[in-house]
Amino acid sequence: MRPYRGLAIIFGFYALGEFTSSALDLPVPGSVLGMLFLLAALLSGAVRLEWVEGEAELLVRNMSVMFIPPGVGIVTYTALIKSQAVPIVGALVISFLVTLLVTAKTVEILRRGRK
Repeated sequence: MRPYRGLAIIFGFYALGEFTSSALDLPVPGSVLGMLFLLAALLSGAVRLEWVEGEAELLVRNMSVMFIPPGVGIVTYTALIKSQAVPIVGALVISFLVTLLVTAKTVEILRRGRK
């Protein structure tokens, strides 16, 4: 019964995030809220890492399989993607640069804190 406890906890937080997102009509995806709720539970000690660690590692190891449905969806909408190529590429470049800058500043701040 123990292996199912980890899955129940992970999917329970996922469901809680989805419910919260839809009930409060938030612009944040429910899966992201669920991860934040799980993180808060882990940090507060309400959920112990040992309870979810094995199942989380299993999901991470098999993550590539979870990208197949979105990949098929992209192929389905090739014409739409081609018609919107400029805004998509622009958004990708801008988000890449913002991520790069935020990561660099975060590393810089963390390194300053250690000295």
